[in-house]
Amino acid sequence: MTFLMGTSFLLALMIFGIPIAFALGLAGVASLAMIVPANSIIAIMTKVVHSTVANNLLLTIPMFVLMAEFLSCGGVAEDLLLSCNRLLRRIRGGMAMACIMAGVVHAAATGSSAASAASLARASFPAMRRAGYAPSFAAGTIAIAGTLAIMIPPSVPFVLYGVVTETSVGKLFLAGIVPGILTAIGYMLTISIVLHVWPHLGPATVKKEEEAVQAAMSGAKPAERGGNIWPMVVLIFIILGGLYSGVATPTEVSALGALGALIISYHSRRMTRHNFLDAVGATLRITTMIIAIIFGAHFLGYFVSFSKVTDSLLFWIAQSGMPASAVMLIIVFIYLMLGMILDQGAIIILTAPITTALMVGLGYDPVWWGVIIIKTAEIGLIHPPLGMALFVTSSVTRTDMRSCFIGIIPYLVTELILLGILIAFPQVSLALVN
Repeated sequence: MTFLMGTSFLLALMIFGIPIAFALGLAGVASLAMIVPANSIIAIMTKVVHSTVANNLLLTIPMFVLMAEFLSCGGVAEDLLLSCNRLLRRIRGGMAMACIMAGVVHAAATGSSAASAASLARASFPAMRRAGYAPSFAAGTIAIAGTLAIMIPPSVPFVLYGVVTETSVGKLFLAGIVPGILTAIGYMLTISIVLHVWPHLGPATVKKEEEAVQAAMSGAKPAERGGNIWPMVVLIFIILGGLYSGVATPTEVSALGALGALIISYHSRRMTRHNFLDAVGATLRITTMIIAIIFGAHFLGYFVSFSKVTDSLLFWIAQSGMPASAVMLIIVFIYLMLGMILDQGAIIILTAPITTALMVGLGYDPVWWGVIIIKTAEIGLIHPPLGMALFVTSSVTRTDMRSCFIGIIPYLVTELILLGILIAFPQVSLALVN
């Protein structure tokens, strides 16, 4: 009963429009007041603030966000797109596939889906429209390419999951590589199928698409015609090599990545004083929001721990005779529903400690479960009515939201199929980890 009262209070605060961080904090403290003395609440609040601020792993969040902002200012997405276009320009749907490939490389050096979607939208939408792609399909392709940053490491959501569930971030990053590559391949197959079934959504001929690529390259400076991809490749090599070789910690790697992104953007002569201040300001806003949400989620997490709701759920499942797989599928469905109405970061911070403890109690691997949660969050980025990646793409490309939602439908079907594969075959996620 106490848990239901606390949850109801949290939902009421969210319905009334209280920011998620304050809603979590207020609900957590008010709920704790029902079961522990006031002195204990003060001690818990002090411990939460100190332990959160003193956690070096959290420094990876502002560094990865800053890296994404610097790369966005440096116009890296334009270079990536031109380079990928040169490889795929003789294939039907090659420009859309090039957008996916650019999204993969961009994701491997950013970790922010919003920043990735915005950069790709500015770089690819005009060229895709010039080539003959329908606005809805072009916007949908860009939005789905941006979501790759949430799965392909380094990923801020993986860091959040690792922090709140005390799971190895290095193992989570490793677990995200194969699902991320598989997801990108699924997107490219979707492009091929869609253009085969509905040819009017893409260029009339491969020649017209190739002409659009040539026009984009002829309008670029010589240094920007696909030759600037190597600094990005070197940056990715440093980030992933340093992380998986054990030479540097995730925190150190994120700092090196931010420095490398600044050097790349400065070397490309696109980093102005105004862009630099915008990038730092955006990083401060995003980081402050995330840390505040973590504070509030920890308060609520203590309440959940004291209420022993996880133990009660495990006992209830054992008594009911419900198989573990059925429980897992029910929770995955709940995550898909939550992704329609809540921010993905808030969902992870709010629910991951509870569901992970439950899944581990049922015998599932916490690293694999982290991949499943991140995959549902990826789907939430493109799922109406919230769909943050769609909102970003719509805003940058000035495409009607309804058209964006229509354009994302084929990819949404692909995402659900991929989610089913990851659930049915855990070894896909755990192959590199093991």
